[in-house]
Amino acid sequence: MRLNSIKPAAGANPSRRRVGRGIGSGLGKTAGRGHKGQKSRAGGFHKVGFEGGQMPLQRRLPKRGFVSLTRKDTVEVRLSALDRMAGDAIDMLALKQAGVIPSSALTVKVILSGTIERAVKVQGIAVTKGAKAAIEAVGGSVE
Repeated sequence: MRLNSIKPAAGANPSRRRVGRGIGSGLGKTAGRGHKGQKSRAGGFHKVGFEGGQMPLQRRLPKRGFVSLTRKDTVEVRLSALDRMAGDAIDMLALKQAGVIPSSALTVKVILSGTIERAVKVQGIAVTKGAKAAIEAVGGSVE
């Protein structure tokens, strides 16, 4: 079998519907658009969610919840990622240079996930209670 000889199964790609090509095509005259009305006309368009002047659903329902604008700027780092890093002093610049976090990250938080076997000095990074206890248990420090 060659890549250039592969073809889709018979009937898998039906030919596209040719509308407005005469009565014999089955889609002549109105071309499947029905009679009259905005959707039958060329350029007949209304915005998504428009309900003919009725108050649209997205405006009838109450607003709910909250999405933080800074969510994409915050990154979580596992303890196991700190364990794999070279060097004892770990700050945001060291994490970016090691490729652990993206360069666009503005805030970092170390979470208790995985294990850490060596003493590291964490500087200028947010750390959860559990992660802080785990770092200090192996002789490390959090500043």
